Amino acid sequence: ILPIVVKAFEMEIIPANRIVAQIGETLILTCNTTDCASPSFSWRTQMDNPLGGTVNNHRTYSTLTMNPVSIVNSHDYLCTVFCGEKEKKEKSIKVELYSFPSDPIIEISPSLVAGEAVTVICKIPDVYPSDHLEVLLKKEEHVLHTANFYDDDRANIETKTVKYSFNPTAEDIGKEITCVAKLPIASMDFEPKERATSQKLNANFGPQNTIITVSPGNSPMKGDPLKLICVTEGNPPPQIVWRKHLADESIQHLIENNVLSIPHAHFTDSGLYICEVINPVTNKTETATVDIVIQDGPKNTMISVIPATAVKEGETVTMKCTSSGNPAPVISWKKKKATGESEKIIKDETLTIQNIKSQDLGLYECEAYNRFGKEKKAVKLLVQVPPQNITVLVYPSKNVKEGENVTIMCSTYSNPPSEMVLKKVHQEKEIILPSVNGTFILYNVTKNDTGRYLLHVFNEVGNNIKEIEIAVVGRLEKTDQMIPLVIAFSCVTAIAVPVVAILIYVSRKAKINGSYSLVKALRLKV
Repeated sequence: ILPIVVKAFEMEIIPANRIVAQIGETLILTCNTTDCASPSFSWRTQMDNPLGGTVNNHRTYSTLTMNPVSIVNSHDYLCTVFCGEKEKKEKSIKVELYSFPSDPIIEISPSLVAGEAVTVICKIPDVYPSDHLEVLLKKEEHVLHTANFYDDDRANIETKTVKYSFNPTAEDIGKEITCVAKLPIASMDFEPKERATSQKLNANFGPQNTIITVSPGNSPMKGDPLKLICVTEGNPPPQIVWRKHLADESIQHLIENNVLSIPHAHFTDSGLYICEVINPVTNKTETATVDIVIQDGPKNTMISVIPATAVKEGETVTMKCTSSGNPAPVISWKKKKATGESEKIIKDETLTIQNIKSQDLGLYECEAYNRFGKEKKAVKLLVQVPPQNITVLVYPSKNVKEGENVTIMCSTYSNPPSEMVLKKVHQEKEIILPSVNGTFILYNVTKNDTGRYLLHVFNEVGNNIKEIEIAVVGRLEKTDQMIPLVIAFSCVTAIAVPVVAILIYVSRKAKINGSYSLVKALRLKV
């Protein structure tokens, strides 16, 4: 008979014997059994300190979870397994801790200015155990400073700080300052055991040497693309703002960018452009300016006349012509002749006529010209003249017989054209005879038409009066018909056109061609 062999149960701890864990992470210890139907588990530290974790028992294994791992978990942990009432096994695991979670932090204080001392501060966050920590400060590959904390026996995580001051030179600007932190614990297997952080040694300066470059140039043609680039030096990179001086001395804000682009230049894009550069760290501002003039033919040509386009004879008139364009347009004045041709007067923007006369009236033309084109504007100058050179003719004479016709004709020179009114003066009443053409014809006069007549000639700038005495005597021996008394009036008053006194044949039939007639009913009794 073969003997019955009873196989003893087995146990293990995973991981076995020793584990290196970083403070702040999660660690799970597992106690596992085989060949035991109903095991029971227990966990403790070798020195009976608190577990610092959570136990979860399962059918064949048990776990101890530390989340997160902290300093209190730096112990030897024992797992005891009971299989039935008599069998018992026990194993231990050593938990070793470290903390080296992140790269160093570099601070340079104060903000670096070339030639002034600075302090480099290197911080190594949450280190444990710090008595193994070694720190190097380097400028490029040159070691500036070393430090260690071998005498630090504090048993908790700490942020360690290393400071070092030095006087940088101008050549140092732009070089890298590196902080290297090492935690070389030979007995612990973890990575990384070395961490480093670098920062360039930058000096805050500027803005300085600010200039504006213009493409294709300061005087592009109308329609060309235009690009203005503001270039400056400074650290940190300065803020750039474009502005433009307007004609009314105000400043227009354009963009906040170092490049100002105008796809199609117009004449209104001409002006003084300002690039303003601001460094908020150094609290300094610098500006650069450029004058842009868009080349174009004459535009916006205008004429101003002082005191007015209609002036009185003898006054002084000044006409000024202005035009925009680049190059600046040349201004010349011409006067239109009656033939339609132009007579060149002056090559200047201002034309002044003193003691103006009637022959100075007419159409004046201003021409603005440059190599890209020309533009014209015209103004009509009117010279106002009061009635003058008045001529009065009476036909057949001032002494006539009853039944005859009397023609009174007048001519005058004036501008604007004169109006005329003929008045017959009586002792008791005044008869006013208005008209529009200046020839008065009295048909079939009677003795009642005898008397003194006043001819009023007037316009907007003056007036004149002529007096006429007419005497009617006797009566013509004509009985064929009765001719009613009609008054007609016509007068030529056009400027600079002489009036020819054309005597009108008066028909006894009272039918007169080419004259304007008024019947007796038109006489206004005042």
